Amino acid sequence: MEKSSPSRRPEQLAAFSRLLDVLDRLRAECPWDRKQTMQGLRHLTIEETYELSDAILRDDLADVQKEIGDVFLHLTFYSKIAAESGRFDIADVLNAQCEKLIFRHPHIYGDTQVTDEEDVKRNWEQLKLKEKGNTSVLGGVPVSLPALVKAMRIQEKARGAGFDWEEPAQVWEKVQEELGEFGAEFAPQNADSIDSERAASEFGDLLFSLVNFARFAGINPEEALERTNRKFIRRFQYLETEAAREGHRLSDLTLAEMDTYWERAKSLPDSSAP
Repeated sequence: MEKSSPSRRPEQLAAFSRLLDVLDRLRAECPWDRKQTMQGLRHLTIEETYELSDAILRDDLADVQKEIGDVFLHLTFYSKIAAESGRFDIADVLNAQCEKLIFRHPHIYGDTQVTDEEDVKRNWEQLKLKEKGNTSVLGGVPVSLPALVKAMRIQEKARGAGFDWEEPAQVWEKVQEELGEFGAEFAPQNADSIDSERAASEFGDLLFSLVNFARFAGINPEEALERTNRKFIRRFQYLETEAAREGHRLSDLTLAEMDTYWERAKSLPDSSAP
């Protein structure tokens, strides 16, 4: 039987009810759970979210299941804390979410016509503006998002309002323009008087334009950079392991000698390097 089968609904509801019962008891009887606050849980929730993201990147479904459970617990915990002060409970949270989904999908629950995914995205952003009373399309972008993710969301929201490049070639031309402006800050004639503030500003412009091009290319820049981080770690750890196996300390090797190990690491499948 498929896990998504409607016939599993009673079992799914029973499992959710069991989680509520377990959390009620922990909150009442466990000293650690009893003392938790929303503020105290916040950093743990962020950590759990990153662990879920890690599992997804590794395509480890067993870990994805585990990490979803951890995040699910945290969200239920926040609702439990709020219920204790009479603010809202998990039913309020879930019902509000259902209403929001229905409101933002008028092409499913109403008579709005759409032709493709882009129409759905545009409608979604316009409906969010009405829903929240924002005066700016960008008002819904969380301030605390990591900068790379925030750049992507800003650009997506601007696109939803019709403010976007028409062709990938235009975006690539912008990347080249920003690269030139950043490079100009380090031209030989400026070597003795580099303005670090201006250079940082130009670097930010370059990154923003690269994120823009990645979006046009269907690449998630945050995920792409994380994959490169992981690749670098695997290759560097291979360098460390192989150098030690051959009786060398990294601090005693020249850059050229280390590069020999690095090239060997590059020739191996990613899964072969530690």
